[in-house]
Amino acid sequence: MRTSANDNRATSTRGSSTQQRHAGVRPTARVRARAAALALTLALVGAATAQTVTVSTARGEATVKVGPAVVFAYDYGTIDTLHQLGTEVQGAPPLTGRLPAWAPTGAINIGSLFEPDYETVNAEQPDLVVVAGRSAPAYDQLARLAPTIDLTSSGDLLADIRRNVTTLAAIVGKPQEGEAALAGLDAKVAAVREALAVVDNGMLVMVSGGSLTVVAVDNARAALLYGVLGVTPTVADVQSATHGEPISFEFLLQHDPEWLFVIDRDAAIGTEGAQPAAAVLDNELMHRTTAWREGHVVYLDPFDWYIVSGTGLGSLNAMLDELGAALE
Repeated sequence: MRTSANDNRATSTRGSSTQQRHAGVRPTARVRARAAALALTLALVGAATAQTVTVSTARGEATVKVGPAVVFAYDYGTIDTLHQLGTEVQGAPPLTGRLPAWAPTGAINIGSLFEPDYETVNAEQPDLVVVAGRSAPAYDQLARLAPTIDLTSSGDLLADIRRNVTTLAAIVGKPQEGEAALAGLDAKVAAVREALAVVDNGMLVMVSGGSLTVVAVDNARAALLYGVLGVTPTVADVQSATHGEPISFEFLLQHDPEWLFVIDRDAAIGTEGAQPAAAVLDNELMHRTTAWREGHVVYLDPFDWYIVSGTGLGSLNAMLDELGAALE
């Protein structure tokens, strides 16, 4: 990362005495020292107020202001990561359902991920706007209103979290904190991966409206479980096995996963009156599966796994802790 600052040059100080000017007498050492001090002060003030940093984004490198006073984020992973770094956003889309600890309080409603409130952004003139994933299509229009960066995931969960943490930490002036957080994350990933080595196979399912769907290996919500931690999927080719349709409990019994990991979508989005995932799975056919009989049914945090999907620093740490605890 490269930092730069606007240079400030102080004009030279001339003698204050009219007699000195006419007599051609040079300024005293004291006057010259005061002039030098003033020049240094002006240079430091200029650097502090105009410092920038060049960071990596989904659209290549971008140069932005360090220490933005007002940040709007159309990405929950960004809001989460900034919170872990001790920085809160001033504008965010409203959240529904069970709110995580990092959810901003008192933030300006800047519209939804899919439909930003451009009038509010234009009126508030934030120092930085962050988009990613679902809000990325709004990048061009937002960039015309305020400095904007795109932190959309590339599909490589760990590479993306490293890029985004490093980028955001640099922007808020906390690069060392970002490096320490990533070192801790790497250690946790290694520990949980080792703990999950005893799992022969596992299946990630999502419950919504009383129906079950197998989450495919290449789905972003499965990236941590299968891609990063190396759990072998019970059904490798989900599309061929299910044709994208909800599955039956007979399907679960037939494939009989050793471990079943469950995301309650209704809980994640705050569906009123929805039957909890635990109640949906509590039936005679399910009771016959290995996962149920061995106590290997794990109900995952719905917000972390469905909404944020590990794109935030706090969310990813919590997901790892959850999986590690399930193996204890």
